[in-house]
Amino acid sequence: MKAVIIREHGDYDRLLFEELPRPAPGPLEVLVRVKACGVNHLDTWVRRGVPGHKFPLPLIPGSDAAGVVEAVGPGVTNARPGEEVVVAPGFSCGVCAECARGDDNLCRGFGIFGESRNGGCAEFVLAPARNCLEKPANLSFAEAAAMPLVFLTAWHMLVARARLRAGMDVLVHAAGSGVGSAAIQVAKLHGARVIATAGSDAKVAKARELGADLAVNYQTEDFARAVKDFTGRRGVDVAIDHVGGPTVSRTLAALAKGGALVTCGATAGFALETDLRPIFFKSISILGSTMGSLAEVQQVMALAGRGQLKPVIHRVLPLEEVREAHRMLADREVFGKVVLTL
Repeated sequence: MKAVIIREHGDYDRLLFEELPRPAPGPLEVLVRVKACGVNHLDTWVRRGVPGHKFPLPLIPGSDAAGVVEAVGPGVTNARPGEEVVVAPGFSCGVCAECARGDDNLCRGFGIFGESRNGGCAEFVLAPARNCLEKPANLSFAEAAAMPLVFLTAWHMLVARARLRAGMDVLVHAAGSGVGSAAIQVAKLHGARVIATAGSDAKVAKARELGADLAVNYQTEDFARAVKDFTGRRGVDVAIDHVGGPTVSRTLAALAKGGALVTCGATAGFALETDLRPIFFKSISILGSTMGSLAEVQQVMALAGRGQLKPVIHRVLPLEEVREAHRMLADREVFGKVVLTL
């Protein structure tokens, strides 16, 4: 099969194109012929490498795959050859206490396609049968592949971790990112007011189109001051952040008493350097969040099937242009997702 593979960390040229053996499904496994695969910032970290973290190279990247079932292994009852499916991006053992109570993202064996096992940037991807979800009929393969990881991440941050309720005010950083554009929709679906930040006027305008009640260009405006003005000096109840670095201190300033900062990444820097006093004086919670459960992916895709959540696609490229997709993400040209098709 044709595939993109990373054999060592480095620049865009480390995304290699090779012919690899086509995998065969074992018990409770499904082989999916990939039609589209979403590109995430996670893919760029896998390519570049992360200090202190080992990826199981060589590795096929790609966490978000959508396609057609090619073959099924023994014991599979939820998928048949020819069915159109979306592959849930996170996998777990399925039998431990965490998995049994629906917290499979907390399983000690939890992993992500394209990060800890081969992903969807190939003609075929092998997945546990439980990860194969019916593709909503109203979505194209490219649209379906644009949704799972970012909408699952945003949903888990807002609904499971922050306990979002109607009437809350939510600050969404990096509105042009996949997670940011998803978080705006999830927050609005739950009846929240949304203040979004972005790094250009064009992205600010698109954030408003997605439903943001206020959108701020953080390059030209102090977002914490804008939040205070918008909320009558109160601040927001929840802040969604995967930027990290120097943004954290201003985000804490933008939170109301009893508010929560939910973080799922740190694209601007891993170090946390801030004044602790606002955290205890304002009774602020700092909540970590990684991905979410299989049940949450199912819920997100069901809402997409009803048109209540919609994919945000910046550009669709053929698989052969995967290097260009990585460059676009690195240069912050993207609003929403880049999707690769086969």
